[in-house]
Amino acid sequence: MNRFAELLDRLVLTPSRNGKLKLITDYFREVEDPDRGLALAALTGDLNIASVKPAMLRQLVAERMDPVLFGYSYDYVGDLAETVSLVWPETPGSRPNHDITLAEVVEKLQSASRSDGPAVLARLLDQSGVSARFAIIKLVTGGLRIGVSARLAKQALADLGKVEVSEIEELWHGLSAPYAELFAWLEGHAPKPEKAAKALFRPVMLSNPVGDGDLEKLAPADYAAEWKWDGIRVQAVSESGIRRLYSRTGDDVSGAFPDVVAAMNFDAALDGELLVGLPAEATGTFSDLQQRLNRKTVSTKMQAQYPAFVRCYDLLQIYGEDVRALPFTARRKRLEAFIATLDPGRFDLSPLVRFDDWAALEEMRRAPPHPIIEGVMLKRLDSPYLAGRPKGPWFKWKRDPHTVDAVLMYAQRGHGKRSSFYSDYTFGVWSGAEGAEELVPVGKAYFGFTDEELKQIDKYVRDNTIERFGPVRSVRADRNNGLVLEVAFEGLNRSTRHKSGVAMRFPRISRLRWDKPSAEADRIETLRALLD
Repeated sequence: MNRFAELLDRLVLTPSRNGKLKLITDYFREVEDPDRGLALAALTGDLNIASVKPAMLRQLVAERMDPVLFGYSYDYVGDLAETVSLVWPETPGSRPNHDITLAEVVEKLQSASRSDGPAVLARLLDQSGVSARFAIIKLVTGGLRIGVSARLAKQALADLGKVEVSEIEELWHGLSAPYAELFAWLEGHAPKPEKAAKALFRPVMLSNPVGDGDLEKLAPADYAAEWKWDGIRVQAVSESGIRRLYSRTGDDVSGAFPDVVAAMNFDAALDGELLVGLPAEATGTFSDLQQRLNRKTVSTKMQAQYPAFVRCYDLLQIYGEDVRALPFTARRKRLEAFIATLDPGRFDLSPLVRFDDWAALEEMRRAPPHPIIEGVMLKRLDSPYLAGRPKGPWFKWKRDPHTVDAVLMYAQRGHGKRSSFYSDYTFGVWSGAEGAEELVPVGKAYFGFTDEELKQIDKYVRDNTIERFGPVRSVRADRNNGLVLEVAFEGLNRSTRHKSGVAMRFPRISRLRWDKPSAEADRIETLRALLD
């Protein structure tokens, strides 16, 4: 267990990707089964401990120290596991058990019932040192949040076995913890595990953003263009009666979209964009799609209110034939014929955008025909479907973000290393008739500014506070006083939850307008015009 705790500690303190990669690879090489396989499951988010929830952990701490003091400590540290591991009281006469393994800890927690879970966890924490307590709490609270993605853990496996990470990803959903057969193959002790499972995930092909000078090197005749829709990238895979809907990272999201899965009565693997609405009529916003994301089950009412469909733009496999090596034009031709056989309410074809030169395409990119379009995709006509992000075959050319000048209204203390700064900002625009204008909140942002700008805004907040509400301060903001923020955002949605009636997508502070009087900030009509 201490070896796993040391791994987590070092991963937290290692900023570089390559440094983290080496730490994980060395751990897999040096630690024996089943501990390394369980560590892999924890890193990829595939280790489930149902007997303990974060609320139970908070209750255990509340029984051992003053809740207000714990709250202050948590705000300062910024991480629940780290805070609890530091404040957990030492049990008189107890000594840390340095011999307990990760497998033994997992077995104790997974075998505990929901009622016994807190007591089992408390005993483990009593018997552990600070680092081991940190690791145990990370296990029971789910996501590790140590700067390691599932993709990075799989890359470490690939480095261990000197294979391509795409090989790991194609096998992944047919394997289970503690992955003994996977490690045996990577170390040369056993043959490669067979793809026994059906409807497996295929590593997705990613695009590069169009940079300065990129288009000058490309011939328009060599590329096809498609609209880039504001949904989520998915892979719809159906094989031998097994149906799965995957996110771009390989997570199975089938439970949240049973209506789409029910329509997957085919034998193929399709790549596309998951959207809400009716393909032939209207496409909903990303906020509509969010109503269904990250849910294990979805009610019939929600399915009717937010129907989902897949806008398909590539074909990876059909009737058992892997077609990824074919050029884009050949895959596209087969996709067009195949889509015609599917349920038109759940699957449609991403249309190609006809253009003669880059100038014509840029004009269409700046004024797309639908508000849910966030740019265009460029795909080389002769490109095969390659895993990862190869430079050259695919490009994404997103439209420029919208901007609005808004006035800072509220500021909240940050978390962790930002706990001493007011770093989360609520901003508003003017509404109402002349002479009776008032600011209405339209968004909240906590990034986009530099560390130096953070210090400047923090000082402004402290110098211009008019009211305090716990960690939140109300800032002087009227026609004569106020800090104007230039806010960039990707899109705008109607909202019944906000007084302004609008909600921003991905807002961030793009510029501090110290030069601009607050009275000259934008009005709500400017945002409503974008919606219309």
